[in-house]
Amino acid sequence: MTRRLIGALAVITTLLLSGCGNDYGIDQYGQKVASERVDKQWLVINYWAEWCGPCRIEIPELNTLAEQLKGQPVSVFGVNFDNVQGEELKSASEKLGIKFTVLAQNPEAIFDIPRSEVLPVTYIIDDKGKVREQLLGEQTAAGVMARLKALRG
Repeated sequence: MTRRLIGALAVITTLLLSGCGNDYGIDQYGQKVASERVDKQWLVINYWAEWCGPCRIEIPELNTLAEQLKGQPVSVFGVNFDNVQGEELKSASEKLGIKFTVLAQNPEAIFDIPRSEVLPVTYIIDDKGKVREQLLGEQTAAGVMARLKALRG
């Protein structure tokens, strides 16, 4: 009887833990960012700010990239450099015309992303959560796609 109970608890614990991914917080609209959208995916994470001129030029390229990557195991995410939150984050995202998901919570600790004082900066993170590339300055959809293809081999 005790063995059965221990076995049952082990199975329940395993099932519960297998459903637990990292907590990615919420997006610019206050919606939870599910771990299934992030874990085991390649990620393109772009840091931007409303006051950054090159960021404004780059955003349409990242919107195009996000659209081109739909259905693939690669996702584009944004992170506001100034850590604005709530309605201010939503407003800033809308002003810049961002169509991809903006994370309200900076994922730098989760992925060990080095802090950059240069904007815009984009990181390519592999499906194991390792930073593979740091791209400084304005990027194009074609340029990031080429880097992704090279890194994914």
